[in-house]
Amino acid sequence: MEEFRPVKEGKVREIYDIGDALIMVATDRISAFDVILKNKVQSKGKVLTQMSRFWFDYTKDIIPNHMLSTDTADMPAFFQTPAFAGRSMLCKKLTMLPIECIVRGYITGSGWASYQKNGTVCGIKLPEGLRECDKLPEPIYTPSTKAEIGDHDENISFERSIEVLEKKFPGHGEEYATAIRNATIALYKKCADYALSRGIIIADTKFEFGLNEKGEVVLGDEMLTPDSSRFWPLEGYEPGHGQPSFDKQFVRDWLKAHPDSDYNLPADVIDKTIAKYKEAYQLLTGKALDE
Repeated sequence: MEEFRPVKEGKVREIYDIGDALIMVATDRISAFDVILKNKVQSKGKVLTQMSRFWFDYTKDIIPNHMLSTDTADMPAFFQTPAFAGRSMLCKKLTMLPIECIVRGYITGSGWASYQKNGTVCGIKLPEGLRECDKLPEPIYTPSTKAEIGDHDENISFERSIEVLEKKFPGHGEEYATAIRNATIALYKKCADYALSRGIIIADTKFEFGLNEKGEVVLGDEMLTPDSSRFWPLEGYEPGHGQPSFDKQFVRDWLKAHPDSDYNLPADVIDKTIAKYKEAYQLLTGKALDE
């Protein structure tokens, strides 16, 4: 049996190259503040993979995506073990675009901090009088550059995103920048409306795109998971302060309150975190996580 080693390891994902395709494996690692924590969160990788699968299926009418299969039977024998089941996705190879496509439908986090200072988020002027966690009149697109592990992503303007893409793909900067912005907003609107009907507010999220062999823009990476998005329960939503969440905010809050933790989480924080991830999965998909 042929053995495979990851060609790339991210904070959470491992990517294997099998020749004509890639296999993305979501581990149970968890990161916060650009640091990989010392603990694993059991089943978290399965939630991420299965949730991405759900959304990729749901949005393929808007834009094609890189998913081929999440069934390990469709993968080489090396991956047909319980260790890879449920957390692996067979994907088309793409040339990834060096932009993180962030969309914000509500004002929170770093956006709220920026708005309090000067009434803008990533240089975009917003109406006066917004409260923390208010819904924005329209979702805003705030791209950033992709940083290496350990570095922070840098927020950039739409104009700057054209320059970054033009440098890498001469003659196509504006075309690709416009395509990914429009797809980001369209994906967010469709999915946020759906999530609202299931009792979840998607406050913000990020997408990544690549090019297929024909030069067409394709959605890649992960999609609308609790790792890449802020999910809030609709029940009890009340602007004017921070919201409880289904995502890593729980972990971030604990780490902020315990600065000397050395990125080591207590068991109850881990248990509560995976319970939140599973609850979000069940609310959105209508079924329990298949473990």
